[in-house]
Amino acid sequence: MERSQWYVGVPNGVVLCVDHIKEGHPCGRLYHSYSRRAAAFSSMDEIVFRMDCLYNYLNYPYPGTNTRTFGQGRKKTAHGQERTKLMKDEELLDRHGDLGTFIVRVQHRQNSSWQGRITWMEENQTLSFRSIWEMVKLIASAVDTAEMEEETEEEPSWF
Repeated sequence: MERSQWYVGVPNGVVLCVDHIKEGHPCGRLYHSYSRRAAAFSSMDEIVFRMDCLYNYLNYPYPGTNTRTFGQGRKKTAHGQERTKLMKDEELLDRHGDLGTFIVRVQHRQNSSWQGRITWMEENQTLSFRSIWEMVKLIASAVDTAEMEEETEEEPSWF
């Protein structure tokens, strides 16, 4: 299989490894360059929350809208602070999930959502997404396809 779509390419690239479905929710591990340990997840909500925390930590991509707070609870962010990568892109790409593996590259956080590209590694196919909801639906569709393929041994049809 040609792996032309297998690259991280951005500082905030994430590799999602979906291992199984539990009560309709994907469960697995999330990897990024700034930690050697995997972050476990057991729902799409956790995936989005963990990725958003990473992007806030990196301050990249910069959010198009700011978090609103009341009173003196405002947080000051350190702009321009360099983060140290602990894992190379090649190491990230060696991680794989039992049901599916996805490389997520969020390019913008505008209109209170995300825009970017997602690659389903098993199928070597990349699609752009215009919102968090669209990204979630792409992952769910691919995982459903992989789960059905596992049961029926048919060809997947993500697109």
